[in-house]
Amino acid sequence: MSCSLVTIAVVPRERFSYSVRSLENIYAQTSHPFDLVYVDGGSPRAVRDQLRNQADRRGFRLLRTEGYLTPNQARNMALPHATGRYVVFIDNDVLVEPGWLDELVTCAEDTGASIVGPVYLSGPPGTRKIHMAAGIAHFEQQHGCRVLRVKHTLAGRELNAVADQLQRRPCELVEFHCMLVRRTVFDDLGPLDENLMSALEHEDLCLTVRERGGAVYFEPAARVTYVPPPPLALSDYPFFMLRWSEAWNSPTLRHFQEKWQLQPDDHDLAVLADWLRRHRQLTVPLMWNALHAVIGWRRANTMERALNRIAVRLTNRRHAPSGLAH
Repeated sequence: MSCSLVTIAVVPRERFSYSVRSLENIYAQTSHPFDLVYVDGGSPRAVRDQLRNQADRRGFRLLRTEGYLTPNQARNMALPHATGRYVVFIDNDVLVEPGWLDELVTCAEDTGASIVGPVYLSGPPGTRKIHMAAGIAHFEQQHGCRVLRVKHTLAGRELNAVADQLQRRPCELVEFHCMLVRRTVFDDLGPLDENLMSALEHEDLCLTVRERGGAVYFEPAARVTYVPPPPLALSDYPFFMLRWSEAWNSPTLRHFQEKWQLQPDDHDLAVLADWLRRHRQLTVPLMWNALHAVIGWRRANTMERALNRIAVRLTNRRHAPSGLAH
């Protein structure tokens, strides 16, 4: 490892079949010097072997567990190996565009920001559809209760249509699809909250950093694309089902609600819970749409949750977390 200014930490998001393409893209499109730590949380054999070959060829640090990891577990695993001034977390299904890292670092150096995020696009390679261009994450008082307000700015808009609205600025939220964080943030706060197993990790970190007086910035000159499924490879299904399972979702939502003193029926948390369930159903969307039409949404969702619990039990038998391999 060269002790450069930046350490890129790549972690699993929800599947493994896009891992090698994403990794090769980082090396092809990044001119700014960097070290790289790759956390491989239980990828299937073919992907595991390709990552080992890449690590041998390119000289990055590869950390592997045989069991699956939550995203914050994987990020925390990478942190001790992040030696530069900045650590850039990036998911294993993201494609970056030329100059992305230079722009994130320049923004952090110019502004002193604790956290910097790019424009997030979402879709197949080459898409110009915005997933988020900065975001909102704060609390309000409503009828005497503390409520969460989360929103993705310009979500669903075409990049070219809103180019004049994209300016570097302080914001409330950027996401872990790709996020530059000043290394001293973790010296002050400690590791990421591993009780957030499936969601709300970026909200939690951005809220905490801003609460402590740090700044979160949006840098529109940096652009990355999150490439969501479908498709999923057959070997992706066990992790995908666990990643978005009620076994991970319910404790995550409950922990965030209690940590930030929200009501159990908080509206934005309820909206997120519904999104998590619907995203999980991407595994077999045609089947679930047909079931919804035949037996109704409530019964179909009850059936889906029951089947997911069975799938998670089977997955846990084969992929329980185990020791770290280098």
